[in-house]
Amino acid sequence: MTKDTVTIRNNATDKETEFSLLRGSVGTPAVDIGSLNKELGVFTFDPGFMSTASCKSAITYIDGEKGILLYRGYPIEQLAKNSSFVEVAYLLMNGELPSEVELLSFTDEINQHSMIHESLRIFFNGFHYDAHPMAMMVGVMGSLSAFYHSELDMSDPEHRRISAMRMVAKMPTIAAASHRHSVGWPFVYPRQDLEYCENFMNMMFSLPGQKYIDKNNYIDPIAVKALNLLFILHADHEQNASTSTVRLASSTGANPYACVAAGISALWGPAHGGANEAVLSMLAEIGTVDRIPKFIAKAKDKNDPFRLMGFGHRVYKNFDPRATITRETCYEVLEKFPSDDPLFELAIALEEYALKDDYFIEKKLYPNVDFYSGIIYKALKIPEDMFTVMFVIARTAGWVSHWLEMMSEPGQRIGRPRQIYTGYKNRDYSSIDNR
Repeated sequence: MTKDTVTIRNNATDKETEFSLLRGSVGTPAVDIGSLNKELGVFTFDPGFMSTASCKSAITYIDGEKGILLYRGYPIEQLAKNSSFVEVAYLLMNGELPSEVELLSFTDEINQHSMIHESLRIFFNGFHYDAHPMAMMVGVMGSLSAFYHSELDMSDPEHRRISAMRMVAKMPTIAAASHRHSVGWPFVYPRQDLEYCENFMNMMFSLPGQKYIDKNNYIDPIAVKALNLLFILHADHEQNASTSTVRLASSTGANPYACVAAGISALWGPAHGGANEAVLSMLAEIGTVDRIPKFIAKAKDKNDPFRLMGFGHRVYKNFDPRATITRETCYEVLEKFPSDDPLFELAIALEEYALKDDYFIEKKLYPNVDFYSGIIYKALKIPEDMFTVMFVIARTAGWVSHWLEMMSEPGQRIGRPRQIYTGYKNRDYSSIDNR
């Protein structure tokens, strides 16, 4: 019987050592190289950590080859069809789907924590009127520990739970306040009688004394359904850049608000949370339907810097399962909220063109979730500078779930990656002339 180990040999020292294989419940095994330097005198080099497992986690599983995404073992397709974002947040944080009573209690607690301290509300006045909403998100989230410091004993599981609940509950309030400050509108307080996504839309767009209204004078259920769906699909995505940032910051013992603020900063990057905004920028660059063939040709040219944003995915090698779900919702939203904006016609035409093109079929460059989510947000009148903020609201559920999981594990060590030094060797300060 083959031993569950991998043998690594260092030819320079003529030494070899066996290292154990660690296997999860499903997925690719990992080599436990914790003693590699001690045994063989070397480190590993893995830019981007594409072949490195940084932790053990029971929250999310991705099979990029087969297009599988599971939250706590539940396929994303089933959750998107049958669940709500609040129920998914409970699942991610607690490991199991809630009973009816548990969900009601969880929802009530979310509503109770959705208010922000009045002094924190005034904190927004310190930002310039045209500050980017993501800049406000980073600053306000980082400041929460100054307002809610009475439950920051991270050795206390109840303190950890309350901190996590506060972040999930307050994030839509902070997000809506960031938008309204940037456009000079008065803040709208959260309402106990509205569901999570309804509440956010109301805080974003309502006038004083009114709900957020469309032409029919109510919060449109199609809009709420679409927002709920996108929040579910973006709630977690395994060890991505922002989640890994939260985990790395958490390994230092920093308070959870600071750790999530670090995650928000990482998500801000255009290669991560800003991808759906980049889709609209790309569509604006293409301009009109008749210019699509020209830009498709540019995308195929390896020497051309133009990139077709919203197609393909670093993890999913065949198709993004979230894109399959959002495509139907995208068409539903566009039908409900028709617009003469030529961008929507251009987006649909680009999708059809790429899906029929042999190059894209061969390379499996299908539209991903960012392609459709950007179009949906624009159709719902969400400003483009709020697109990444929407991602933050959803991903907070995943961040706090990973933080809770990590903080409950014994023997945690501070994260400390190694490097290959390429600078000067030892130099003599006294040898410098002509000072």
